[in-house]
Amino acid sequence: MEVEPEDKMNLPEIKIEDLLESGVHFGHNVRRWNPKMSQYIYGVRKNIHIFDLRITVDLLNNALIKVHETISRSGKILFVGTKKQCEDTVKELASIKNNFFVNKRWLGGTLTNWNTISNSIKRLEEIENFLNDESSSRNLSKKELLDISRERQKLDLNIGGIRKLNGKPDLLVVFDVLKDRIAVLEAKKLNIPVVGIVDSNADPDLIDYVIPGNDDALRSINLYKKYFIETIEDASNFEDINPKDEVSKDK
Repeated sequence: MEVEPEDKMNLPEIKIEDLLESGVHFGHNVRRWNPKMSQYIYGVRKNIHIFDLRITVDLLNNALIKVHETISRSGKILFVGTKKQCEDTVKELASIKNNFFVNKRWLGGTLTNWNTISNSIKRLEEIENFLNDESSSRNLSKKELLDISRERQKLDLNIGGIRKLNGKPDLLVVFDVLKDRIAVLEAKKLNIPVVGIVDSNADPDLIDYVIPGNDDALRSINLYKKYFIETIEDASNFEDINPKDEVSKDK
């Protein structure tokens, strides 16, 4: 399968100065580290692990290349970020090219037990159709209407971002691989490649495209988002050239 040359991609320029300004180099307290992250760490400052940003630049670029290749072949990406500072980010990223997101809670089996998730999606659609049909919904009491509206809201929060996924994505992008470890494990079980921001307290072995850096600071998250947006937008220019049935998949 032919892959577009890297020099034809208009990838964002990743500058160490920008990473520093956004606090990407700050890991966790030395007491909260995973020794497997030692290869990405430059040193310690005031009991905080400091990432080697020269390594981060190279690995972030590799991750962006993978995102670019996936989008350019009309592949689908599932963005995952269930902690508060990532909620809006993953939703915004998914909206750019009709991709998918989980930003509230990862339901066990979201990828590995799709039949169950499909049933929840069908239930959500049934409720929406029911509520939109005035002849049906007007027969409900206020309490019944409130209860079913709450059920719709809960379902939409949990699965609204994947309701059109219809199976498994071609790539998972995870903003906190420790908090959303179940998502990572399910992807690995199904041989779905994973791009992950990996802080100093996480296990990099489960991640195919490691981005070593801060996964908590809003400034860092916004910088990652900027890089992803620019990459996705550039990759969109390749879609007409690459047939959809040539989606790149790692096995």
